[in-house]
Amino acid sequence: MNAVWIAVVAISLLGLIFGLILGYASRRFAVEDDPVVEKIDALLPQSQCGQCGYPGCRPYAEAVGTQGEKINCCAPGGEAVMLKIAELLNVDPQPTDGDAQEAEPARMLAVIDEANCIGCTKCIQACPVDAIVGATRAMHTVMSDLCTGCNLCVAPCPT
Repeated sequence: MNAVWIAVVAISLLGLIFGLILGYASRRFAVEDDPVVEKIDALLPQSQCGQCGYPGCRPYAEAVGTQGEKINCCAPGGEAVMLKIAELLNVDPQPTDGDAQEAEPARMLAVIDEANCIGCTKCIQACPVDAIVGATRAMHTVMSDLCTGCNLCVAPCPT
């Protein structure tokens, strides 16, 4: 029984020592974030859709803040987000979706083909904004007011 208590105390002390080392290292080697990138990231809708050409909102914010990327690439945020970013960076507003020069880009929406849906839930797992609801082996539904049209649910769908 004595050996058990020695092991418990030894592991507890090791945990405490390693915790203190990690705590010190996290403060000593902390990397300061760019406040402009943080502000841009806070303005973006955080849908992580990839329509801007970046894998998520944070990489796009870093590209806009540090690399001079265009501010009009966020389709889910639209003109409202572009205007806020332009105001933050003190640059001229650009037309939304600068390549197409459309006044209002067409809104995309995911659609589930009820005849072919097998209820595998892969689309639910892929949706970054939880716009698809359903259960395993049951019909799924897209909540149109939440769907950003990112098409991330299309690739994993087996049907």
